[in-house]
Amino acid sequence: MNRYAFGYCIRQSFRSLSRNAWLALLTSGLIAISLIILGGFLLVTTNVNQFIHTLESNVEISVFLEEGVSASEVEAQIAGLEGVTEQTFVSKEEGLENFSRTMGDPTLLRDLEGEDNPLPDLIRVQVSEPEQVAVVAQTVGAYPEVELVDYGEELVTRLMQITSRLNALFLTLGVLIALGAVFLIVNIIRLSAVARQEEVVVMKYMGASNGYIRFPFLMEGMVMGWTGTVVAILALGMIYTQLASAFGQDSLILLFQPVTDMERLLPIFLGLMIMGTLMAGFGSFVSIRKYLKV
Repeated sequence: MNRYAFGYCIRQSFRSLSRNAWLALLTSGLIAISLIILGGFLLVTTNVNQFIHTLESNVEISVFLEEGVSASEVEAQIAGLEGVTEQTFVSKEEGLENFSRTMGDPTLLRDLEGEDNPLPDLIRVQVSEPEQVAVVAQTVGAYPEVELVDYGEELVTRLMQITSRLNALFLTLGVLIALGAVFLIVNIIRLSAVARQEEVVVMKYMGASNGYIRFPFLMEGMVMGWTGTVVAILALGMIYTQLASAFGQDSLILLFQPVTDMERLLPIFLGLMIMGTLMAGFGSFVSIRKYLKV
């Protein structure tokens, strides 16, 4: 196809879109709806994964030390363990003060200060991955300087099970929704082509080549896909911004903070843009094939 023919096909594509404006708008709208569903699911998945990661990062190991033990020596041993990211030493005095503050009266346990303090020194340990919690806890628990290790074993195990199941569920749903969106977009474009099959047949009988006929339809499909994608992204952006603002200001939801980092959100929107445009173009390419066999 030479440059003149290429330019002519481009002009024909936009003229055809103008002549069939209502059909083009309807097609773009349906594409937008399918991508809003897919994009909404991806945004929900991203936020749920962040919430789970936040829960996992808040899991810590409480290491209670024997009386008179040097905390610095134990901390040095713990620091050498794989996966340990942070340690916080809490003296028995700080522990008593924190407990009193939790009870709502800082003076409530004043009689237990000094030598009468029954609490042991404590080291709070955080690890990089929840799978490492049990291993680190067992290793530290074997130290002779350690009286007791507590990390909420049942809670950690349950959290890992939930994480595994959610990942499998989201992967399955994501694949199904993505396939559904692709199927819907391709068939929407196919219906658009069916509505104009007479035009294709006439052009074919007039001697137009397959490429000459196919290219404008391909361009129209991509333009409708791009338009629907832009609408979907704008709608998702507005809705997500409002929801993120509402959740972010809710002091009752301390652990859940919506994803606002554009480095994580941008790939979702770019993926929707590419998918919507290419799938619409592919739908046009496939749909027009049967009418070219005249």
